[in-house]
This record gives sequence, C-alpha cells and structure tokens, in this order.
Amino acid sequence: MPPWDWAALAGEDLPEILAIEEAAHPYPWSGAVFEDCLRAGYRLDGAFDRGQLIGYSVVMTVLDEWHLLNLCVDPAVQRRGAGRFLLERLLDSAVAAEASCLLLEVRAGNRAAIALYESAGFADIGHRKAYYPAPNGREDARVMRRSLS
Repeated sequence: MPPWDWAALAGEDLPEILAIEEAAHPYPWSGAVFEDCLRAGYRLDGAFDRGQLIGYSVVMTVLDEWHLLNLCVDPAVQRRGAGRFLLERLLDSAVAAEASCLLLEVRAGNRAAIALYESAGFADIGHRKAYYPAPNGREDARVMRRSLS
C-alpha cells in the first residue's frame, strides 16, 4: 500500500474536499452540506499523498454507533487502495473509540464500493428505495453494517 498519511480535516480543507466531491459524483454534496457536517461535529478525515488530499470520509457518531455518510476518493487515484486505506483507518478509529458498529448506505449499483465494504466485513441489513438521485429518477441504497464488538 502506498505511504499515505491520514489526518482530521477542517474548514480550510473544504476547497480540496469539494474539488474531489465534484469530480467523483454526478450529484455531489454542496459546500453547505460539508459546512453543516463540520459545524455539527461530524468526523471528517482525509487521506493525503505527499500533502495532497486524495480522499476523505465523513462520519456521524451517535452514542456507540458510527454512521459513514460519505467516503470519496479522487477519480485520478481510484482503484489504487485509497478507499481501502480510508476505510481501514476509520475502522481502527471506531474500534479505539469502542464503537459497537459502523453503518452505511451505498448506491445499489456501485459495485466497486459494495465489493470494498463486503471485503471489509460489512453485511446487508436493509434497503432504502429511491434513496439517491439518479439520471432517470432515483436509485436504491443498500444499507450495510459491520459489528465492531
């Protein structure tokens, strides 16, 4: 695995976060959404390659449950392990914080992300109809969970 760094993100990282978000998603989160996440105290962590942000995660914690809201990697470096790196660091942090589980939603058609989550021990626990915007209406989400305790 490349020698990436992992660190907490803050407001000054928003321009880089938004550039990655907009490059990676046809329906990206807005800057206001990320600002709300920071204001609410959600965890924003990033993967860095020689000081350059290459991916990030956004996590909401509720009691002992962690909910992964967004995990995104710059398309220029996708399929090189950055997503796995972010997910593994996040899981390590959740275990260290004594979280009981990590929950997430993923687009039903996002095979690469689903394969990543399944390989990391996540299992389906539900389904959300018409959860995500899509070119022809809405796309369903798979709800996945990994127990940590």
